Amino acid sequence: MSAEYPASREVPKKENRFKVWRQTRPFWAGLFTMIGGVPIAYLPYGDMRLGNVTLAMQTTAGAGALIIGVLLITLGLTMWFQPVVRVFAGIAAIVLALVSIPVSNFGGLVIGFLFALIGGALSASWAPAPPVEETEDAQHDGRPEASEEVGAEAGTEVVPAAVVPEQREPEQQATETTIDANGGRNSAG
Repeated sequence: MSAEYPASREVPKKENRFKVWRQTRPFWAGLFTMIGGVPIAYLPYGDMRLGNVTLAMQTTAGAGALIIGVLLITLGLTMWFQPVVRVFAGIAAIVLALVSIPVSNFGGLVIGFLFALIGGALSASWAPAPPVEETEDAQHDGRPEASEEVGAEAGTEVVPAAVVPEQREPEQQATETTIDANGGRNSAG
């Protein structure tokens, strides 16, 4: 840090770049969704060998399972690189995880189903962190502080709306004209 460049302008260290990138998007949601897509897509086509015994989980709905697995992997990447559509991607991942139960060997032997379901829920519930503003005190501590109100300037006191008295225009006095019993007019007001 130098006097020419404030701390907020510094480029993060290499070991911190990934941490900053990971914290600005639903990283774990995308990772779980992609991990869930792998067994859903693989199990209908793959076989396991246990010694001389071959265990094949091939079904007639292999194409559907492949499509669901590839879509889940794509949704996981979308959560990482387009965090704006995280709610849509999360709900779509949950729906695809539920569809994978009858289509893809009980959702990739339930493993893929659970990972995709958790990833979709994490994505739909993720929200970006509130904006952080640096104040003079925070620069001395080395830690930024969050402002009370978005857009508030440093050093400006934020006053709640309930404290500020309402300023009303002076009310106009209403005049009422009545007619008395003698037929004369009286003006009250």
